Amino acid sequence: MRQKEPMWSALFVAIVAAGIGCAHSQRPEPRIYVISEDAHGVGTALGTGGSGFRNCDAEQIECYNDCWNTEPLPYPFTERDKGWGKHCTSTCLKLYMECEKANEQKARELKFSRVDEAIEWIRNHKAQVALGTVVVIAGVAFVITTGGSGALILAPLAL
Repeated sequence: MRQKEPMWSALFVAIVAAGIGCAHSQRPEPRIYVISEDAHGVGTALGTGGSGFRNCDAEQIECYNDCWNTEPLPYPFTERDKGWGKHCTSTCLKLYMECEKANEQKARELKFSRVDEAIEWIRNHKAQVALGTVVVIAGVAFVITTGGSGALILAPLAL
């Protein structure tokens, strides 16, 4: 019987350790954080607003339409044929990929390990985020919104 005792002890310790989790990566409390007293300037660098991310599909369609309707056609093209269509597709695909890369970078920017880092970043980049933008802090989703008094806040996505 004495030989089985250490095995049970080790199993018990492993279960308790797994239940406690990592002490250095605590999740933020699901509470509301004030970013600033007013929402002035939020989203001003985004043009029309929205989620803060570019609509790459719409940009590609607009690029292709603009390219296809170019007047006059640049050398060596003389007419709108398969060659011109391939040129427009290739040109606009490059722009599409750049757009997607920019959106991926922006998504990485909105993931933080600590609340104070997130709040500081948002304060410094208010013009680059829009109301409704989701911010992930230590695996917990928050949304940028305004309070009843017009304050800019970071609220848990689900209470």
